[in-house]
Amino acid sequence: MFPARLAFRAASSSLKVAAASARGLATEAAQPAVKAPRMKKFQIYRWNPDTPEKKPEMQTYEVDLSTTGPMVLDAILRIKNEQDSTLTFRRSCREGICGSCAMNINGRNTLACLCRVDQDLKEDVKIYPLPHMFVVRDLVPDLTQFYKQYKSIEPYLQRDSVPEDGRENLQSIEDRKKLDGLYECILCACCSTSCPSYWWNSAEYLGPAVLMQAFRWMIDSRDQAGAARRARLENSMSLYRCHTIMNCSRTCPKGLNPGLAIAKIKKSMALA
Repeated sequence: MFPARLAFRAASSSLKVAAASARGLATEAAQPAVKAPRMKKFQIYRWNPDTPEKKPEMQTYEVDLSTTGPMVLDAILRIKNEQDSTLTFRRSCREGICGSCAMNINGRNTLACLCRVDQDLKEDVKIYPLPHMFVVRDLVPDLTQFYKQYKSIEPYLQRDSVPEDGRENLQSIEDRKKLDGLYECILCACCSTSCPSYWWNSAEYLGPAVLMQAFRWMIDSRDQAGAARRARLENSMSLYRCHTIMNCSRTCPKGLNPGLAIAKIKKSMALA
């Protein structure tokens, strides 16, 4: 009896060892293979208003693309979190909705959260703030004038009368469709800051983004201030500085067409 017990215990121990080995092999197989580093350089515009004697410069950072998200904003966030906490930029939604992370990436105004990192490791990514704007710090432009101009067009529904039933202002499906391609603007300022006419006359020319929003309210069937809205644009600067260069439509990260909206405003002004 005693030898039989020893044989049983020995067999049980062997089974436990085999099971443990199997679990270890399964764990090793379940672990993902370590990816080889894929280092890419990012050259980023730096300027600090606290040290005005120091000229703006391009600072180079390296990021491992194999462990970083696919968008430029992912890389910038990683640089700020792991390499340089002083790097300053705007960002919020990370979904192309808020327009906060607008900047110039490799020569084009776009949203960092929608711009994919070029996987060619030999080509550096060059990042600047939106062009021809005063810079607050690093990649943060001063949009004070831009928002003042947006406010000047009174971007809200204006009516002299209200519905008799005291409820909402109704609109037909056909009239609602006229607003498609206009209301989606997120005021990122990519189009306005890519417009040479805006660079030269930003103090008076409203620019593509603001004019497109002006047109959005002009053609809203519920609005009753069309005459006043057109009157505000009846001067040589607010609207007619547009020379149809079309940089605005080419650079819009939402695929909108501010140039077409401006052309339609000019047509409505001529026929009014």
